Amino acid sequence: MSTTAPDPTELAARRARIRDEHLRPSGERPASTARGLHHTALVSSDVEATIRFYQDVLGFPLTELIENRDYPGSSHFFFDIGNGNLLAFFDFPGLDVGPYAEVLGGLHHVAISVEPQRWAALVQELTAAGVEHVVHSGVSVYFRDPDGARIELIADPLGEMYGEHVL
Repeated sequence: MSTTAPDPTELAARRARIRDEHLRPSGERPASTARGLHHTALVSSDVEATIRFYQDVLGFPLTELIENRDYPGSSHFFFDIGNGNLLAFFDFPGLDVGPYAEVLGGLHHVAISVEPQRWAALVQELTAAGVEHVVHSGVSVYFRDPDGARIELIADPLGEMYGEHVL
């Protein structure tokens, strides 16, 4: 493994080249072939703890709890995160999946947009629940769920990030 820090100028030049080669202006982009994100699925070690956290602390209603078709005895459950989107979880009873780990090609974090007034209240809820969190740029709060997955609540509207239009 190299210990030499990458040259920021070279990285910026590479990013500019990639933008120039691949990014089309919004009026020139084709429509997406997707309808939207149906759900993102994470792993839960404790169904009830996950429900208490996402429903009771964050205010994301549990919408369904069914058996996972891929692993007998496993639960597949869903939370409404607004705008027709779901955050889903599996548990795998009897299977040691190990602790959450951020790995290359794996999940870094899930960012969920919330109204600015609700965002401020949720930061207070995290504090009251004793959940360690970090506020960034006055619009993002990062924390870990009961299994260690990194979650971000962002007060920016969908399609915007820190004042930039990303959609």
